[in-house]
Amino acid sequence: MPGTSARLLRLLSLLQARRDWTGTELAARLGVTARTIRNDVERLRGLGYPVGARPGVAGGYRLGAGGALPPLLLDDEEAVAVAVGLRAAASSSIVGIEETSVRALVKLQQVLPARLRRKVSAFQSSALPMPSRGPQVDPEVLTMIASACRDHWLLRFDYQAHSGTASQRLVEPYRLVNDRQRWYLVAWDTGRDAWRTFRADRIEPRPPAGPRFTPRALPPDREIAAQVARGVGEATWRYRARVVVHAPAAHVRSRMPIPVEVESLGEDQCAFEAGSDHPEMLALYLGMLDADFTIVDSPELVDALRKLAGRYQRAIGDHTPNHCSAP
Repeated sequence: MPGTSARLLRLLSLLQARRDWTGTELAARLGVTARTIRNDVERLRGLGYPVGARPGVAGGYRLGAGGALPPLLLDDEEAVAVAVGLRAAASSSIVGIEETSVRALVKLQQVLPARLRRKVSAFQSSALPMPSRGPQVDPEVLTMIASACRDHWLLRFDYQAHSGTASQRLVEPYRLVNDRQRWYLVAWDTGRDAWRTFRADRIEPRPPAGPRFTPRALPPDREIAAQVARGVGEATWRYRARVVVHAPAAHVRSRMPIPVEVESLGEDQCAFEAGSDHPEMLALYLGMLDADFTIVDSPELVDALRKLAGRYQRAIGDHTPNHCSAP
C-alpha cells in the first residue's frame, strides 16, 4: 500500500481526471477502505482542495472549483500532449488565445523534467504551424457554448447565415466540432424542430443561458463529425448534380475526398449528390473516381465535362501506342 502522501497525490489525480466518483470506486482504485477515503478527503480539504461530497447510495465525491487553480498532476504522456496542444493553439482560430498559449507553454516548460523538455523542444524546433486563415472566434463565446452543452442549458443567440440573413435562434446545444480551423455548434433548433449546424464565429449569444432541457438521444460522435463535414461541404455549393456511378458504393466512398451519402443501386451501381462552386472542379473530382458514371440533370457539369474531354483529346493528338510485333 502506498504511503499517505503518495496516496493523497493519487487520489487528487483521480478526482481531477473525472467529474464524479463514488467512495467505493475510489477505494477500489487505491486499494484501501471507504473509511480511509473519507479520511484522505478530509486531508485534501485541510490542504485547501474543495472536495464536495454527496451522501446516499448515489452519492460520491467531486473536486470543485476553488479560489485558486490547484496543481495539476500529469503523467509523462499527458504533459507532452499538453505542451504540443499549447504550441498548436499558438496559431489557432480563437481570438486572443495565441499569446495566452505561449505564456502557458513557457510556464509548463519550466517545470518539465529534462527528459520531457527534450521531447517538447524537438517538436517545437521541427514543427512549423501555419497561421489561421479562417474566421476567428471569441473564446468567451466558445466557453459559453461549451458550458451550455455540458450543463444542458438552452442557448439563445443572434445568427448570421452564409447568405447574410440574420435570425434569432433558441437551441438545445450538444456538441462543438472543430473542422478545418472553423468551429461549429451541433444543436437541436427548437424553432425549426430539427438538427442544425451553426458556425460559431457567426453566433452572438444572448445571455443568460437557460433554462435546462432534457437531452435527446445523440448519434455516435463519428456520425456527428461526418454530418458536420457533409454540411460544411454542401453549405456553399453553387452547382449540384446527381451522379450515378457504375461501381459499388464502397468504391465511391473510398475515392471521395470528403464524406458523402452514397446510395447503393445494386452490386455494381450507386448514386450520390455532388456539388461545387465550379463545375470544372467537380468534373475533375469525378474523373478521379476511376469508374464510369452518368450525370443526371446538370447541364453546367455536362458542359464542363465536354470541355475537359475535348481538351484531353487535343492533348493526346495523333499519339497512338506503339505496338511491337514479334519477328
